[in-house]
Amino acid sequence: MYPWIAKTRHSTPYVGLISPPPHHDIYSIEDLAQLIHDLKNANPKARINVKLVSEVGVGTVAAGVAKGKADLILISGESGGTGASPQSSIRHAGLPWELGLAETQQTLLMNGLRSRVVLECDGQLKTARDAAIACLLGAEEFGFGTTALVALGCVMMRVCHLNTCPVGIATQDPELRKKFTGKPEHLINLMRFVAEDLRRIMARLGFRQITEMIGRVDKLEMTAAIKHWKAKGLDFSNILYHPEKPASITATCRTQEQDHGLARALDYDLIEKCRPALERGQPVELDISIKNTHRTVGTLLSYKISRNSQMKRLAEDTITIRASGSAGQSFCAFGAHGLTVHVSGDANDYFGKGLSGAKLSIRPAEGSRFAAEENIIIGNVAFYGATSGEAYVRGVAGERFCVRNSGVRAVVEGVGDHGCEYMTGGYVVVLGPTGRNFAAGMSGGIAYVLDNTGEFVDSCFNREMVDLDPVEDNDHKRLRHLIENHSRYTQSTVAASILDDWQSALMNFVKIMPIDYKRALSRTIKNNPE
Repeated sequence: MYPWIAKTRHSTPYVGLISPPPHHDIYSIEDLAQLIHDLKNANPKARINVKLVSEVGVGTVAAGVAKGKADLILISGESGGTGASPQSSIRHAGLPWELGLAETQQTLLMNGLRSRVVLECDGQLKTARDAAIACLLGAEEFGFGTTALVALGCVMMRVCHLNTCPVGIATQDPELRKKFTGKPEHLINLMRFVAEDLRRIMARLGFRQITEMIGRVDKLEMTAAIKHWKAKGLDFSNILYHPEKPASITATCRTQEQDHGLARALDYDLIEKCRPALERGQPVELDISIKNTHRTVGTLLSYKISRNSQMKRLAEDTITIRASGSAGQSFCAFGAHGLTVHVSGDANDYFGKGLSGAKLSIRPAEGSRFAAEENIIIGNVAFYGATSGEAYVRGVAGERFCVRNSGVRAVVEGVGDHGCEYMTGGYVVVLGPTGRNFAAGMSGGIAYVLDNTGEFVDSCFNREMVDLDPVEDNDHKRLRHLIENHSRYTQSTVAASILDDWQSALMNFVKIMPIDYKRALSRTIKNNPE
């Protein structure tokens, strides 16, 4: 991977990535609903789109997505995809967009959900006739990909992933990019001609506006196709079926905004109390109580921090929040730099998901009698996709801890299965047991595991992409610093005992180092000896 691409993707130059990594934060429709809620908190002005492949049963999935508060559902046909797509996927994945779109429109109408969402479709739409058919089947927005690229000069070599595009479109090579001859006017003309053709089709059908023709399957004629010798016997009645919808529902397109429930967010109270920090950069400290019905706490506040036009970046610890209670899902997701949150209690799934510079710590509530290092204190998928920041967890984390972490420095006292999966950067210190399959697909960053029993080395980690290296002198300072911070922020007895007998503890630490990452670091040091 080239350095400029690695910087954009929060990875390491010259290290290959599993792309795209699986969405390990989504295992149910409820997980997807939570992700939609998180994204809406991260940017309330954004429209949250969910892309679904056209296939049998897509209508049922789309109904769940609509109930999960998505603003737009995209039905993608089997003929689309970039030139980087595997040939097996291009040839065998998905169905034509007409089938998936018709099923989705019918299912949403029958369940009274069509008025909540915008329907879009794509997958080799090329002409105004394609757009008109999509509209009559239920779509109100249309995606043109390949046709637009051809208008800009694409010759469909299908080498988009090799950096060798001969017309300079899908490449970062400066010499090849010189061959790009496309102009904005080319694309503008294409869209203008498509729009003019679509207006002619609408006029012939008797429609003045797009909204009038959405879902009007009665305007699609199938008799000619059935009688044609090539298509003799085809039955399109299921595709052109117009379902009975609830009597109270008349809309066949989106007529109302989704209610994302942001008005009830705890963050609005936090934002008001943090005005001095947001507007003038003055330090603010807060004590709050939380409960597990408070979802995505700290994300709207982080949005305000990142959108602040008065200062480019808040200084570290400008906003310090001490929270007590049980944190709900996605606590401090996408937390921004300058925000520090110390939790006394426990937390649900997605703790610190997408962390973007904030500092988090969590420890058991005051008066707790259980041993923190033997009990789970945060749920699954903590720090998923995090890019920067610090985290100190006094207790055990659930499964999929730090999946796709690309920059967070985290200390935890035990993790479940699949820890550090697909990790591409940052540092993780585990001061206790791990579940199976640790470091699967890990291509960057470093993990340190305290292996007092030898069980980790024997059976717990995935050896495919990583080596077990000794903890060397240049690791000692970093490791000690992180454990000292863990002790300071969480009063961890495990950290204290390690620091009291530091030299002996060092002998039991194992360093997990990705093979390609190690090679890339040596290459970088060789090229930049300073």
